Amino acid sequence: MSTWNEQPVVVTCAITGADVFRENNPNIPYTTAEIADSAIGAAEAGATIAHLHVREDDGTPSGRPELFVDVIDRIRAGSGILTMVSTGGSNDMTIEERTTGLEAGPDISGVESGSMNFGDETFITPPPAGRGIAKRARDAGIALEVEVFDVGHVVSAVRWLEQGVIEAPMMINLVFGVPGGIDASPEALDAMLRPLPPETFWTVTCIGRHHQRMLALALLEGAPGIRTGLEDVAYISRGVHAPSNAALVEMAVGLAGTLGREVATQDQTRELLPLG
Repeated sequence: MSTWNEQPVVVTCAITGADVFRENNPNIPYTTAEIADSAIGAAEAGATIAHLHVREDDGTPSGRPELFVDVIDRIRAGSGILTMVSTGGSNDMTIEERTTGLEAGPDISGVESGSMNFGDETFITPPPAGRGIAKRARDAGIALEVEVFDVGHVVSAVRWLEQGVIEAPMMINLVFGVPGGIDASPEALDAMLRPLPPETFWTVTCIGRHHQRMLALALLEGAPGIRTGLEDVAYISRGVHAPSNAALVEMAVGLAGTLGREVATQDQTRELLPLG
């Protein structure tokens, strides 16, 4: 069994999301050029995966495939950072609209293993739709990361693994702090980890004010990956808006170093991840 700090930690940056806007933080990127430039800046700061949503120029969440193509082409022209598309989109999109990012040929795709209340709205991912997204990604040679917001989602993801819907070792992103999902606490981290097979590549994401605390807990627990970015947190310190995704990545890299963890390089990330 490896020790908690034996492997370097992979840093993912969630660039823009679909549920945060410039009234939350004026520095959130909207256009394809802004999103790509922000991802490249995050890579220069130490992130090796860019988690991507796309928007119209006014910030409206979008599922237009040409926007995903444009963003990924721009990122690849300027950086070797791995690209991951969300198939979460926003809650008013159809499954078809949520999966257009697959058409851009990303390195990785997210897939939700369950539905949930998301604040005052309900985010629906029927199990057949989730399995369909997984099949589309696998058929296209795109690696999968399961996005989970509660313990039942983790159990469902492990069932998919047992059924062969997704391949071993599983990549999974444990998300804390979403209103309607699991809380951000040490006990919640233990609960989310309990069902996972030991070879799982797991990443911790925390939405909101407990962001740095949960990343620190993950690092000390030996997490293979952590995630930061303007999708997840508006403030870099109390009352101070994060000026960029790169600044949040620098924070996460510094936190890792303080806690005795090395940060994975781009080459190490490609070796550590089950990219197929």
